[in-house]
Amino acid sequence: MKINVYYGGRGLLDDPTLYVLNKMEDVLKELRVKVERYNIYEHKNEIATLPQTFKDADGIILATTVEWLGIGGYMQQFLDACWLYGDKEKISSIYMQPIVMSTTYGERQGEMSLANAWEILGGLPCSGLCGYVEDLVSFESNSEYNLIIEKKAENLYRTISQKVKSLPTSNFAVKQSVLRTQQMTLTPQESEQLSKYVSDDSYVKQQKEDIEELASMFKDMLGKSVSEEKAPFVKDFQNHFVAQDDFRATYSISIEGYKNPLYIEVNNEQLEVHYGQKDEIDVYAKMSVDVMQSIVDGRMTFQRAFMTGEMTAKGNFKTLRMLDQVFLF
Repeated sequence: MKINVYYGGRGLLDDPTLYVLNKMEDVLKELRVKVERYNIYEHKNEIATLPQTFKDADGIILATTVEWLGIGGYMQQFLDACWLYGDKEKISSIYMQPIVMSTTYGERQGEMSLANAWEILGGLPCSGLCGYVEDLVSFESNSEYNLIIEKKAENLYRTISQKVKSLPTSNFAVKQSVLRTQQMTLTPQESEQLSKYVSDDSYVKQQKEDIEELASMFKDMLGKSVSEEKAPFVKDFQNHFVAQDDFRATYSISIEGYKNPLYIEVNNEQLEVHYGQKDEIDVYAKMSVDVMQSIVDGRMTFQRAFMTGEMTAKGNFKTLRMLDQVFLF
């Protein structure tokens, strides 16, 4: 027989749960049970792979300490990994004994949380152990407490060896009718492989970088790449340009859907219009394609678009108003 112990505390020297586990492991080893302990805090970067250690286990102990509220983050992450990546068929044949010791209030709720979680996962329940410990030294020296711990270990051994049955619970019914994992149907082998990928930081980092690279690539593909020869609106501005004496200004107009802004430079009688980025801009503006089309078609002015909020702008607003004089659409 083999029993795995999963400890979800922080590993503090004065943690009463560790004392209880040591006592139980001694009893189980005397009964010729192979016991293997997994301190979850030591595997915090690979918690997703821990459910794969159920393979050769006949029973498990889930042990944690309530230090202020609930069963703690490590144990919760482990249970999440069991739900997402654990082999539910294997879990259905494993007995679980919850052990929750508390240095504050809430040991009974913690024990119930572990028992409920295991039943929802489809596992087999076993009578647990919980208690409040104010002083560890007095707790360790109490022979009656030690006897209770030893009896709980013997009870776990007896339950597993005799394959004790229990009545059906509502948690199982809830799992069957309500709690359905929203994911692809994976084989145990695929779940194991997925859990390894999830726990591999370098793999996850590489995946994120690949996704960002693909997103950037598709964004560039979707963004309208414009060339000098086929650039929309460039000819419209060139054909409706009205030179102004002693007037110099630069404009950068971002049009939604286009990768680069429309750059306009007016220098007295000279005009430069193209798509691209430039420094030292007098006026920055932003608008949709429809608004720009309405302006070049003569149905709207730059001033009206700005006043109605259909165009946003920043910079020299006197220079902004000159757009309607420099370009008569």
